Amino acid sequence: MIRISPERISEMRNSRSSRILITGATGFLGSHLAVELLRKGYRVLLLVRPLKNLSAGERAERLLNWFEADEIDFANLRVIQGNLEDPLLGLDPQTYGDVASEVDEIIHCASATSFSERKRALVEKSNVANLRNFLAFAARSRCSFFHYVSTAYAAGKRQGRCPEEMTEAREFTNVYEETKHIAERLAKNTCDEEGIRLNIYRPSIVYGNSRNGRTFRFNAIYYPLRTMFMLKEVYDRDIRENGGDRARAMGIFIDEKGRLHLPIRLETLPYGGINLIPVDFFVEAFLSIMEEAVEGGIFHIVNPRLKPLKDLAEYAERFLGVKGIEAVPPGTFSTFPRNGLETLFENCVGAYGPYMKDERVFESAGSDAILRKRGITCPEFDYPTFSRCLKYAVETDWGKNLGNKEERRTSSIQHRMEENKTGPTWPRRMG
Repeated sequence: MIRISPERISEMRNSRSSRILITGATGFLGSHLAVELLRKGYRVLLLVRPLKNLSAGERAERLLNWFEADEIDFANLRVIQGNLEDPLLGLDPQTYGDVASEVDEIIHCASATSFSERKRALVEKSNVANLRNFLAFAARSRCSFFHYVSTAYAAGKRQGRCPEEMTEAREFTNVYEETKHIAERLAKNTCDEEGIRLNIYRPSIVYGNSRNGRTFRFNAIYYPLRTMFMLKEVYDRDIRENGGDRARAMGIFIDEKGRLHLPIRLETLPYGGINLIPVDFFVEAFLSIMEEAVEGGIFHIVNPRLKPLKDLAEYAERFLGVKGIEAVPPGTFSTFPRNGLETLFENCVGAYGPYMKDERVFESAGSDAILRKRGITCPEFDYPTFSRCLKYAVETDWGKNLGNKEERRTSSIQHRMEENKTGPTWPRRMG
């Protein structure tokens, strides 16, 4: 039996009386969702684990500093120190029960995103075992709606179209895809049994903000580009300062126009490319679907246009001021094997290779209907957007300088969080 009617869900959201618990709120997607929900006046609880020498509250404070979220009403925010690895979520029984009695909706973003088989145990624990603990909490809580952030690539290895529905898959590109596939089914089974409505959101590859390039995660599309940037720096310095012996051994030289020639070929497929969406589009799409799809469903949040590897190679050359980076047809390396530089590059970014020549097409009729209604479209990943994102990455040294900026920034966030340290004075639930 369904716990609550869709009309009541809409009513609670419209009045901003719905209390939403978010996991993974210090991660990339979870943090953006948490901040935007707070900006829109929702009541938000963040389940945050302490990390190293930082408490949950301190981690949340640093995050809000990065977002420069001074306009947020901190009366709507409560930070709960916990840990999904524990069956009681790292809470004492009394707190566990109290939080369970307060929560109306849950957004589960927490996950491990590593592709490495060496980290299989860690990824399985984070994406499957921890989810079991959290679903047990959802079952015991008053939660009426569970929002699960998955990935479009939970579809597994396949060709052609991937529908917005539960599908069976036996082969996966990596452990991340596999565990997200399993997790979707765990969420569905529990929500079906407990009468909790379920939305599954499947984004493709998410990069930084398309408007200003800002991000604090530099994996996915950033990693191959960062590798190219580092190779350029190393071999340019070798040529200009050390005689260039190492560069020559890799086939690298300075051309007649003074540009570094980096011979890196990227194998692509005729109709393949990378499905890229900016985080600002993801957030806007997520909230629109959340507010409109009150019956539950599965929704792809994707770009209708794959970005050809040829375009990205040209963008990289232009931004880095180099030549020699090119997309080549399948089978090229069988006839003309990789050179030394390409072997080095492949060793660094091999895990991302399948996504750079992907031909999967993610159906999105369900999400498109909602986004079209609200006039929302995915921005094009053109060169100006590429340049904004890469410029921000370089300026922050691929994230290394973000912490220094946070420490230098003066704001009232710490004081305002201290004022609300005990949490918001929400009226107690009855019954």
